[in-house]
Amino acid sequence: MREWIVVVPVKGATGKSRLEHPDRAELATAIALDTIEAASRAERVAEVVVVTSDAHVAAEVEGWRDDVSTGFARSTTTDSVRVIPDPGAGLNAAIAAGIAAADATRPRAVLLGDLPALDPRDLDAALDAAASRPLSMVPDAEGTGTTLVTARPGVKLEPAFGDGSAARHRVAGFAELHVPAASTLRRDVDTADQLRAAAGLGLGPRTSALR
Repeated sequence: MREWIVVVPVKGATGKSRLEHPDRAELATAIALDTIEAASRAERVAEVVVVTSDAHVAAEVEGWRDDVSTGFARSTTTDSVRVIPDPGAGLNAAIAAGIAAADATRPRAVLLGDLPALDPRDLDAALDAAASRPLSMVPDAEGTGTTLVTARPGVKLEPAFGDGSAARHRVAGFAELHVPAASTLRRDVDTADQLRAAAGLGLGPRTSALR
C-alpha cells in the first residue's frame, strides 16, 4: 500500500564537500537524483517531497513527471514527486520545511539524499518495520549517523541530523530498526571510500556513469 510521505533534503551541486572527485558537483547531483528516483520506486511510498534550492535538481525532478517517455515515468509507483524550496538555514531547517509540507495524517519519513545504491526494496522493508512504531530510525553503515527517520500519523517528527545523529535520535525516542549492516539503506556517501563501498552494492545509473 502506497501511504508514506518521504522527505528528501538535497543540497545538490554544492554538497559533498568531503568527496574528492574531479567532477564533485556533478557527482553530488547524480547521487541525489539516484536516491530520489530509488525512493520514488518503493511500493510503500505515495509521495516524495524534495527540498532543494538547486535549480538543476528541481528541474530534473519536475521533468520526470512531465515527460512520459522517461524510464522514471514508466516505472515509478508514486502518486507524485514534489519539489519545495530550501529555506537556506541548514539541513535540519530544510527537513523541517519538508515535514511541514507533508500530510501529517499519513506516515512520514525523512531520507537523506546521499544513498546512490539505494534499492527500493530495502526502503520498503524498513517502512514496513516502522509502521508499528511511533518514531523510528535507521543508522548509517558506520553506526554514528542516520539515513532514515520515520513517524506514524499524528506523531510529531523532529529529527536531529548531522554528525553523531544516531545517538541524538535514540535519546529523543526514535526506536532503531533492525536493518542489516549491508543494506543499501545504510550506505550513505560522503567520502571516496564510502563511494567505493556503495559501488559494491550497485550504484544508480547517474552515479555509476560518473564514478
